[in-house]
Amino acid sequence: MTPAIRTSNVLMGLGLALLSLACENEKKSEAPPPKPSAVTAPSVPPAPTPEPPKLRSDCPEGSSGIGTSDSPCKGSGNARMMEVKYTGRTTDEGPKFQVINKTGKQILYGSVAAYFYDKKGKQLEVTSGGKPRPMQTCSGNIFAGAVQPGEKIFVFFSCVKKDQIPEGTRAIEAEMKTVGFADSSGKKNEYYWSNPDLIPVERPKGGLEAKGKKR
Repeated sequence: MTPAIRTSNVLMGLGLALLSLACENEKKSEAPPPKPSAVTAPSVPPAPTPEPPKLRSDCPEGSSGIGTSDSPCKGSGNARMMEVKYTGRTTDEGPKFQVINKTGKQILYGSVAAYFYDKKGKQLEVTSGGKPRPMQTCSGNIFAGAVQPGEKIFVFFSCVKKDQIPEGTRAIEAEMKTVGFADSSGKKNEYYWSNPDLIPVERPKGGLEAKGKKR
């Protein structure tokens, strides 16, 4: 074999080797990237379920509840914490009421509803804010301080004005639907009691007693 042929064979072999290497590199570049290994996310423990609010143990007899203003100790029927009675006197301040605390605790908050009746005992509508209503209501610390256990006071409710009394009124009656029992300082409401049964939309003169129910 002549040197020229030998050299030609070597160059051909070298070219084939380079071509094979280029093809392998091309295949490697075209190969899909390896799939990432799956990573397991750390488990998160579930949030603890909050405990439901507990009912108060000192709600007045015959009632139960949490005792907040939104969820008061709830009474029913003719249960009352305060007795409200119109004195029969009306001044420029409005009708005057007698209020008696029938409980053994101080009462700071009150929600009262006043009803008006004509001479035949028909319930009259009250116009308040330009709208007719079956009763006149107001709420808040309406007693100018805490009412002591068994105490009797006389008050003019700021929400029951003289000019709000319907024409033809011959009788006025009122009910204290909600009360707030004061804390030991007598300046803050500690918990609440309410009886919605005392203030129906349609209420006969005499209230529940007029329907033959006893207090």
